[in-house]
Amino acid sequence: MSEQSQHIHFENTNRWSTKQLVTMALMCALGALFMYVQLPILPSAPFLTYDPSLVPAMVCGFAYGPGAGTVVAAMAIVIHALTTGDWVGALMNLVATLGYILPATIVYQKMHTYKGAVIGLVFGVIAATALSMVANLTIGVWFWYGSVDAIAPLMVPAVLPFNLIKTVLNSVLTLAVYKAVSNLITPKKNQVKGRA
Repeated sequence: MSEQSQHIHFENTNRWSTKQLVTMALMCALGALFMYVQLPILPSAPFLTYDPSLVPAMVCGFAYGPGAGTVVAAMAIVIHALTTGDWVGALMNLVATLGYILPATIVYQKMHTYKGAVIGLVFGVIAATALSMVANLTIGVWFWYGSVDAIAPLMVPAVLPFNLIKTVLNSVLTLAVYKAVSNLITPKKNQVKGRA
């Protein structure tokens, strides 16, 4: 072996550290498991059930950025679809989930404070609710309902309030969980002093 080759060293150029990747994998597994929690919220629409699966993805998004949150959310959805075979529901879920994760984490990245987290989550709630309605009227109609008439009467009394409640609950849980674990999973240079 030449003297030059003995001094060669490799540097990890990955955007995410090993600790971040391990945390993301754990959060992804948690998100996939949480999807099996099925809690009906509205008596008028018991088929619409709540699960806290978006919380781990949002925590990762706040800790590591929009890309990490998106990857964790998407992988959890794919894992669940592989085990249930429900690819239509997974696609609709992905649309709403991206609408929830991306605005919130992008805003938080710009305003790295508790206020920024709250503002980001508000944007996420609005975007996810709007996109879930769009997904029902497009993907849902194409693959499930057959016509707009089958779902349109349920949009305002069921789909709209359900998604508002679901995303608000996930937002409250995210704020509580992230505050508790942020300094354990967030890189030291990005840790926030104070409430968030």
